[in-house]
Amino acid sequence: MTDHFDVAIVGGGIAGLTAALYLAKGGKKVVVLELQDQLGGRAITNKKNGVSFNLGSHALYAGDAYHIFHELQLNQDIFRKVDEFHPYGIWKENIHYFPASTGFLMKSQLLSVSDKVKFGALLMKILRLDTASMPSVSLRTWMENNVRSPMIRHLLYVMARGGTYVQAPDLQVAGPLFRQMQRSITGVYYIKQGWGALVCELTQQARRLGVALVTGRKVASVDHMGGRVYSVTCTNKEHIPASQVILTTPPKVTSKLVPFSEQTSLKTWEEQAIPITAACLDIGLRRLPSSKHQFVYGVDQPVMMVNASRIDGLELSEQDDVQLFQMIKFQNENCDPQQDRKELEDALDLVQPGWRREVVTEQFLPRMTVVHDFMHMKRKENPGPVVPEIRGLYVAGDWATHGEYLVDGAAASAKRAAQHILTQ
Repeated sequence: MTDHFDVAIVGGGIAGLTAALYLAKGGKKVVVLELQDQLGGRAITNKKNGVSFNLGSHALYAGDAYHIFHELQLNQDIFRKVDEFHPYGIWKENIHYFPASTGFLMKSQLLSVSDKVKFGALLMKILRLDTASMPSVSLRTWMENNVRSPMIRHLLYVMARGGTYVQAPDLQVAGPLFRQMQRSITGVYYIKQGWGALVCELTQQARRLGVALVTGRKVASVDHMGGRVYSVTCTNKEHIPASQVILTTPPKVTSKLVPFSEQTSLKTWEEQAIPITAACLDIGLRRLPSSKHQFVYGVDQPVMMVNASRIDGLELSEQDDVQLFQMIKFQNENCDPQQDRKELEDALDLVQPGWRREVVTEQFLPRMTVVHDFMHMKRKENPGPVVPEIRGLYVAGDWATHGEYLVDGAAASAKRAAQHILTQ
């Protein structure tokens, strides 16, 4: 590849493709270099026995990513909004109404009458919080200062985990977390035919705009001299001239790709990153033994379970009657994948007794990366979009968040990097 590009983007996931669209719309000549043989990163969808599996549970809320996809004029027909929310909770091996909706709040046995009133008022308070002006305290500190009831505190921790896919109350900064909770309460979207359909939309738009999409290409280094980027070198010795480079790779990989990265902010960003992982078990079932339990939180165990097929028109299976039940266990550092799987299966025994006789196909991901970093109390600075020591070098991805979570972090950081390039 001898062409000179205005921008080379390393990584063809959501962040890389989003940045490419903004840049191409702004008149830049762009190339996207992806290590794998297909684009999408962790947003790909695989088919197994006619059932579409994402790489674990995914969440799209009414936040940055959704608005960015709308701004980029993606096909809105692929997004399906969840209009009804009837969650249950597992507490001491029993299933209870989880008080996250008005109807279930009144029915729930997890709270006393007085605590139901307090819980409802607290949810309204959270919805009205000016999260941008909140002091920088951890979720744990905020809870201890504002919530006296142990059970209310417990339930809010569950909702925080469900909205962010991160279980780290001592580390999570309260403001960004509550901002995410506001979004998860006000709007939840699923992707028709799985997240691969979103990747397909981004890819098709990129091709229409003339973006060069190169798969199966491993980048060896980002070349810079005199504090300025000038090219990208691949492992096959190919040099790709580019005036700007956006790295959407994880923090450790990003540092390795940049010579002398230890002399830049990349070192700080790598050292402060705290990745979050989860065990994910998705199962296609001929039918649900219990049609009532479609969405279940673990209240006294770190699990979450949802029947993705409950949303009309998702087309996740070639057989209309197959139900795709998705389960996630939030992990700590000392996790045992097989024990995690057993705990998920045991929880499903409780929620959907007899499910083992209904299995069509399944997918188990023992240690899936949820995010490579998030807004936590140990952070020294927010990553990107620029690497200040090297002109023309940028970062994006879920770890380059400035407070956004999950795909919001990937999309928002990509937009920040692209806009910085376009306004130079």
